[in-house]
This record gives sequence, C-alpha cells and structure tokens, in this order.
Amino acid sequence: MHTWPSLRRPHRTGRTRSGTRTRTRSRATARVTGVLIAAAALLVSACSAGSSTTTSTGAAEAALAALPRATPSALAPYYSQHLRWRACGVPGFQCATMKAPLDYAEPGAGDIKLAVARKNATGKDKLGSLLVNPGGPGGSAIGYLEQYAGIGYPAEVRAAYDMVAMDPRGVARSEPVECLDGRRMDAFTQTDMTPDDQQEVNALVGQYRKFAESCGARSARLLRHVSTVEAARDMDILRAVLGDPKLNYVGASYGTFLGATYAGLFPDRVGRLVLDGAIDPSLDSRRVNLDQTAGFETAFQAFAKDCVHRSDCPLGGKGTAPAQVGDHLKAFFRKLDAHPVPAGNPGGRKLGESLATTGVIAAMYDQAAWEQLRQALTSAMRENDGAGLLALSDSYYERDPKGQYTNLMMANAAVNCLDLPAAFTGPEQVEKALPTFEKTSPVFGAGLAWASLNCAYWPVKATGEPHRIEAKGAAPIVVVGTTRDPATPYRWARSLAGQLSSARLLTYVGDGHTAYGRGSSCIDSAINAYLLDGTPPPPGKRCS
Repeated sequence: MHTWPSLRRPHRTGRTRSGTRTRTRSRATARVTGVLIAAAALLVSACSAGSSTTTSTGAAEAALAALPRATPSALAPYYSQHLRWRACGVPGFQCATMKAPLDYAEPGAGDIKLAVARKNATGKDKLGSLLVNPGGPGGSAIGYLEQYAGIGYPAEVRAAYDMVAMDPRGVARSEPVECLDGRRMDAFTQTDMTPDDQQEVNALVGQYRKFAESCGARSARLLRHVSTVEAARDMDILRAVLGDPKLNYVGASYGTFLGATYAGLFPDRVGRLVLDGAIDPSLDSRRVNLDQTAGFETAFQAFAKDCVHRSDCPLGGKGTAPAQVGDHLKAFFRKLDAHPVPAGNPGGRKLGESLATTGVIAAMYDQAAWEQLRQALTSAMRENDGAGLLALSDSYYERDPKGQYTNLMMANAAVNCLDLPAAFTGPEQVEKALPTFEKTSPVFGAGLAWASLNCAYWPVKATGEPHRIEAKGAAPIVVVGTTRDPATPYRWARSLAGQLSSARLLTYVGDGHTAYGRGSSCIDSAINAYLLDGTPPPPGKRCS
C-alpha cells in the first residue's frame, strides 16, 4: 500500500529537526505507503489489497487467529535468553541485543538481532515495563524513547514503568533494510509524482523498479521476514525476557497496528495497551490510500481556513474560500513542475513539485507546523527561495545535511509491501483510479494515487491480507482517534475499536496526527489513569 510514514516526533519546545521554532511534537508516521515518491508507504499501515476500493472480499469475516498459549519448544531458547544491559547513547539509558528467529516457521534456520533500549523507572513501586513504538513502519522506537518517551512522558508514568523500546526487525538498529544510497534516494524523492505524459509515467515506474530491485539486491535475507506479525511475535519474546507476565504498550500510528496485532496473537498476555492514531487492519491497500488521501484533504482544509485569516498567508487573504486556497497551491505546484526554484543548499538541489508536495504534507501532521509552512510557502512563492519547503521535505524523509538518509522509507516500503498486496499492479490501474483520488483531494489526489503504485514491483510477494482483529479475551484496550487526523483518519479508530472485543474508544476533537502528549489535558489524564490504575476511559469519552 502506499502510506505516508507518520512517525511521532519528539514533543518539545525549541528547534526541531525540521527547524520549526515552536512547541512541536510527534509528526507521525502513519502507515503511509511509501515514499513520496516516496509518498508511498503511514501508516499506515498497510500496503494494500488488490484492486478494490473497499474492504477485500471476505475480510469482514476473516479475523486474526490467536496463537497457542503454550510456547513451542523450538522457541524456548529465545524466551529464556538473558539480556546483557550496558550504558549507551543518552545518559541514563541502557541498551541490549535480543535474538529472535529470522523465520518463525523454521526457528533453527537462523537468528535476527534486535536492538533494545530502556530507561529504568524512577519510582520504587514499579508496574513493570512499558514498551513504546512511534509508528512508521520504519520509525526508530529507540530514537523515540531517547528523544521523547523516556524523558517527556508524564513523570508519574516514568516513575511507575521501566520505559522500553525495541527497533522492529529491519528498522534502524535492528538489522536495517538497505536499498538506495543517498544520491539515488535524492533522485528517487525528486521524481515527478504527477506524470503528464507517457515519458514521465515511464520515468516514475523506472524509479519504483530501481528502488525495489535495490532492496532485493541489498536486503534479500530480510525482505521476507519483516512483517508486522513477525514483529509482534518479537515483542512477546521481549515481554518474556523482561520478566513481565503481560505486555504494557503505547503505540502511535503504525504502532497501533503492531499493538493490535500483538493483541490478536496473544490476547491472554495483553496488559495495558494504548493504540493512538489507529489503523484499520480490515482495509485493503487501495482503500487505505484513498482514506488517507481524504485525511490529508481534511487537514489541508483546516490549514486553509486558518491561513486566510492571517496576514502572512501566501495562498489568499480573508474571505478566500478553502477551495480557492487549494487552487492557488495547485497552480504553484504546476509552476514548480515546469520551473523548480533554488533551495539554497550546498548540493544544488532545487525545489520541484514532488519535494514541495512532501513539504506541505509534512506540515499537515501537526498544526504547530502551520506557521513554518506559511513562511516556507511565502519564501518559495514570493521570493523564489525553496529552502523552507525543502527543509520540511528533508525532515519528513529523515535526510541529513550531508545527503544521508535513515532507513525509514526503505523499511516502510519493506513492511507495507509484505503486509498487504499492492494497491495497483500497473500504471493503467492508477490512471483509471485518478478521478476518484482527485475528487477525494483536488490538491493531493493525483500524487497520492501514483504513490500507491510503489508495491507493484516489489521483489517479494505479500504474505498478509486484510483482516479483522478481535483479540477475544483480552483486557481492556484503549483506542485513540483524532477527528481531523490526516494520516490515520478517525474512521479507522472507530473501526478498530469496533473490532477489538475489549476496546474503549477515546476521541480527540481536533487537528493533527495522534493525541497523547499533544497538549490536551483531557486526553493525557484519561490515558495516564489507564496506564497507572488500569481504569479505561468511560464509553464515548470525547476531548477537545
């Protein structure tokens, strides 16, 4: 599926990695398929099933089956291993390496090494471990722990729990999937995502093929074994070696799919699970991408309404309708398509349509970035300076000033394309679907439709399908949804809460991707009470 990675970014005051001067926080990674050309990939989570724009046939009836309660003898050595903790990275944190079978169907065929980090509870009355995951797929959970969760979660939560993170298989420090080098990733992210003729279609398809072939050549051992189901099984090994009878967990964006999958496989081992910015596992890839397109359009409409009431809005003044704001932005994108503008960087990269679109989409994840987006658009549209939008795009792709990328986008595609069949099998299908996507979002529809093609050329066949997750018998699970979430639309949270047998839906009426730690005392107090006392929010709880 295509999905935009929507990672939770650290919430803090000061300069963020994207350069924002304001209080920012997680700008999630949803299961977005892809790579904006990579606009492909959010988390959400999924790559996509088939050609239908609705739930795949039979998905409503198919549910993820729980694994046997008894641990298979072949897995006993993994469940009984002892982690060797050592000081590492940020002061106060410890790191270790955990082994898991590369292939759970053949545990004796080889291991995969998974990086784990923790920050011990600051209080005496511990409740155990709290595992965190920021989303993606492809986001570094360890990075999130070090930069935010381990120091920014509420003090009472950090006092009660050992804060723990594990980079999922294929991600960051856990034997990362490798594909393109920095130079080739630059070319990939600059490819025209709204092709105007057959030559540009061929160029886009060629880039998707190069990306897939490179992943297959450089990460052949891993590509068949980075599914969400396997990552969830790794989490159960970690739970056991940490000495916790049940798993306590906070997952954001794609992390909700990972946590829900764990609950479906091990319902009797569910402790206190918070699934924030939920993904609907019952949807096929094309439906996921279309819903996400609608989500970004909703977020853009909110930005547009806010923008026209401000003196520094470059897309229109007071009285300008949101639709006109969108028309102005589309006209700007068309101009960049024909004439990229300088972006003031040492490598000489210019701001073209694809990078500019990514920069705008990056700002949709958090309304705290809207001011930065207005300034960046003003510079690009009025001063012919694309540096601001390029900085937003680079932050989204996790590209550093030296031209090196983390493996976020590579792991994102690897997980998404394994979890679900491709949304489209070729450009002809995309062209037929364009009117639907463009109607859903006049601004972003065409680019997101073409981004949904990324799994079509993947070297490994998908092993997953859309399915419901019921987790019958699990303890209460808190599902959190934000009404104007761009990357994980609110309807996904409602759907997941309806599937999980013990779910309580907690609603945040507002903007941005995910809700916990975003400044709502109502949301935070409800989740804190659940984590500390085990008391889920009452049915129908809404915050604003």
